[in-house]
Amino acid sequence: MRASATLRNETFAGNRAVGRVVLETKAVAGVSRRFRVHEAGSLRIRFPNGEVRGALDAVIVNTAGGMAGGDRFDIDLSVGAQARLTVTTAAAEKIYRSMGPDTRIALKLTVGPGGTLNWLPQETILFDQVRLQRAIDVALAPGASLLLAEAVVFGRSAMGETVRLGHFSDRWRVRMDGKLVFAETVRVDGEISQLLAQRAVGGNAVAVASVLKVPGDDAAVAAVRAMHPDFFGEVGVSAWNGIALARLIAIDGATLRRDLATVLTALGAGPLPRLWVN
Repeated sequence: MRASATLRNETFAGNRAVGRVVLETKAVAGVSRRFRVHEAGSLRIRFPNGEVRGALDAVIVNTAGGMAGGDRFDIDLSVGAQARLTVTTAAAEKIYRSMGPDTRIALKLTVGPGGTLNWLPQETILFDQVRLQRAIDVALAPGASLLLAEAVVFGRSAMGETVRLGHFSDRWRVRMDGKLVFAETVRVDGEISQLLAQRAVGGNAVAVASVLKVPGDDAAVAAVRAMHPDFFGEVGVSAWNGIALARLIAIDGATLRRDLATVLTALGAGPLPRLWVN
């Protein structure tokens, strides 16, 4: 019996997807260029537009077609001094249910002096009985700029799916010149649909997003609040200690995406990645 269980565990582990992407960029004569690219497992990174107006656009592709329990994905992006990089994903990432181990995602973002990073992935869609642990660690040098957006949709809204049960842990840590300036951990566990139905939590909304802008100030807040008539869901924004943070919540993924695009435009993201609007 024990040998049979061991064999099943080994077989399960052998079929898990593991992916890793490492990208380092440098500014050369005012143009942002790839300095180091490493791909492993089911993750790929592509550069469909090359260098545009001195900046570099990149797209991360998961050839596994989604993530399931026991899968592990690591993304390590480093932007050199004065370089500019915008990264998105080829599609919304689907996290399927797990009857055992967690899906794990680790994102490491490093931005050098005067560098700019826009991390603008498409939304993450969580399926019923999902188990996901995600960690985002950011290191910013003096003078670095960051625009970080993450959107999560609980279930495929267009198909009427409900995420009844599951586990979702999302840990963010941002450091500037080595000093911790932003720390947050969101943990949703157990009966997710009942939790989101509560008025003080989601009011039956199933799509949420956070947008972090560094540096961010009252002008950034005012720019977002000026767009209030254009929002279809609820959006709140505030700024403190050189950071601006916007929170979004919506009844479905499509509504969230429209509002998120509006917020990003107000915060100076420039033209959104083409994959967002195709």
